[in-house]
Amino acid sequence: MTKARTGDRNKRLLIFFGLGIMIFAMALPLMALIPGGGSQPPVNAEEHQQLVAEVIMSSDRAELVGDSPTRGNPDAPLVLMKFSDFQCGFCARAAGPMAGFMAEHEEDVLYVYKHLPLTQIHPEAIPAARASWAAQQQEQFWAYHDALFANQARLGRDLYPEIAQDLGLDMEQFERDRTSAAARDAVNQEVQLTRQLRLNRTPSFVLNDLLVPGTAPVEFFESVVTRV
Repeated sequence: MTKARTGDRNKRLLIFFGLGIMIFAMALPLMALIPGGGSQPPVNAEEHQQLVAEVIMSSDRAELVGDSPTRGNPDAPLVLMKFSDFQCGFCARAAGPMAGFMAEHEEDVLYVYKHLPLTQIHPEAIPAARASWAAQQQEQFWAYHDALFANQARLGRDLYPEIAQDLGLDMEQFERDRTSAAARDAVNQEVQLTRQLRLNRTPSFVLNDLLVPGTAPVEFFESVVTRV
């Protein structure tokens, strides 16, 4: 890489980091409204950002994405991970704007859905996550994801097969998959990542190695795309 190209890249990264600090500071007063649970993050926001960056930078992209459902360009310069819980109202509200954002920037961003079930306050978080994993095995994760959020008030054992049937899934496979050890292990693996990142609120976003609060408006992500 030439010095000029390196300088341009470093300049973009500085802008990117500056935007992140700005939006994090703006969002802090609102973060108390977002549901939380599990392991406590560092009290200091800068320390938490540093921890997240260290975890992300110590892993390659393929390892971080794993088998998680994605949208967008696998080779995009930006990887945006959303850590989410299907029983979280804020997550449901964020789903629509993020879908619109990805429709506009599918070549610029790889969008990755990660499960962060807040089991202390959301008893259906894990069953819903496992059901969505079963739908993913039949390449219907995103449609199932949308239906879960659209029917969030009805989350429960009757809803999961109902959505699967509406989507035309193989019901025998769906029931087998959602109750399987593989479904349990897949969700648990993502929970382990959230613990490494010390995330305990939903939604939470990680954009490349930058921690972004769930209260960040979609305009923040738009601004990053235009600067990278």
